[in-house]
Amino acid sequence: MAGASMKDIKNRIKSVESTMQITKAMELVASSKLRKARERVERSRPYFNTMHQALADIAYSNTDFASPFVTPRAVKKTCYVVIAGDRGLAGGYNSNLFKAVAAHMEEKPVCVLPIGKKAVEYCERRGYEILTKEFAVAEEVSISDCFVIAKRLSNGFEQGQFDELYVGYTNFVSMLSQNPAVLKVLPIYYDRTQAKDNGPQSLIIYEPSSEAVYDAIVPEYISGLVYGALCESWASELGARRTAMDAASKNAGEMIEDLNLKYNRARQGAITQEITEIVAGAEQG
Repeated sequence: MAGASMKDIKNRIKSVESTMQITKAMELVASSKLRKARERVERSRPYFNTMHQALADIAYSNTDFASPFVTPRAVKKTCYVVIAGDRGLAGGYNSNLFKAVAAHMEEKPVCVLPIGKKAVEYCERRGYEILTKEFAVAEEVSISDCFVIAKRLSNGFEQGQFDELYVGYTNFVSMLSQNPAVLKVLPIYYDRTQAKDNGPQSLIIYEPSSEAVYDAIVPEYISGLVYGALCESWASELGARRTAMDAASKNAGEMIEDLNLKYNRARQGAITQEITEIVAGAEQG
């Protein structure tokens, strides 16, 4: 019985060691990719800030400015861009994002543009109206894809397919901290009284008009925002996976130590039993 128990423990140790090798390998891969992902995040922020400032300059330098992208209207349907991961094994990265998005939706009529395999699966399970599944692999979404997404979303907003646009993503804070967030994109906040109070802010003349230039820039602004959110989410996923795999490796190490202790105890018990049997046989002889 002791021998069979020792064999089971030995097999269990080998199984945990194999799992530990996988988790350590995944941790190393996530760590190596994370450095590049963080660089992408840093490079994407200036573009978004520049586009946001350009829109503000155009809007607030015209006292009679008007654009469909800044005009609030009755909300009949809301669109969400949900950016999640392509795979699991990243702790609560995907589930935390989905909880934040679901809480923000509050059972109102919505349509969704999912980015990432997990986002597509989640939207299908919940029965949401999905605009497209073209971007099911988040890791493969490029800057040009973000321009396509932005053009589709801006056209949909202008045509009245939806009345609000939000982006659900995960904000990369640090290696150990990633916060899910839901950011409002459209309509863009515009305080008309501020423009009137401050008066003209620029001598720039826009052709054919400031509104036309503004409306042409908005898709670029949205694409920069979506790309920035995608970079933040990708870095967050890698950070969450690295942390999860590190914890899994530590747990596996603790399990191996505990199993080795049990194995040694079982081995010691088997040796003691054999010595007892030998001594008993010698005494009988």
